Amino acid sequence: MSVVKLFRPYVSLVLLLVPPGLFGLLLLLFQDNARLRLGGGFPYLPWQFLVVGAAGTVATLGGVLDWRYHRSPLHLKIPKKERDAEAAALGLGGVPMFVLMGLATLHGNPTAWLIPIVVVLVYTVVAISYDEFVFHRKRCGPVENTYHRMLVFGNGTAWLAWFHFIYC
Repeated sequence: MSVVKLFRPYVSLVLLLVPPGLFGLLLLLFQDNARLRLGGGFPYLPWQFLVVGAAGTVATLGGVLDWRYHRSPLHLKIPKKERDAEAAALGLGGVPMFVLMGLATLHGNPTAWLIPIVVVLVYTVVAISYDEFVFHRKRCGPVENTYHRMLVFGNGTAWLAWFHFIYC
């Protein structure tokens, strides 16, 4: 068995965990950056980052639960096309979006990043919609749909809060 085949089932899980890990790292590494507006007293973070943390936790939990759900022998296995679509949404949408949002957060002129952010946002929404409407619409039960809603709406809420922090 090749190394690629051994780790292929974990690609979507790793891509799911990259943005929350990088967000924590961003806050840690740039805690002295004035653009982050981190406070010295409780709650230490701007309210938008608290929303990012709460909504991001819901999204990550939903994604991990969905990933785990499909690893159980009792539940439907994910076909290769669906795995590829999910990896494209996460790897070509979620990760670049995180990088762009991070750059805009720390940049002196965040509007310079607005068009690339919107372009990646449109791609990500299309990729997620494709995954949901092509693969999930008819075959998912209530448990799996709950996991998907946690993932999609949690990430959407976290993104909106971060976007508000940057541009409002």
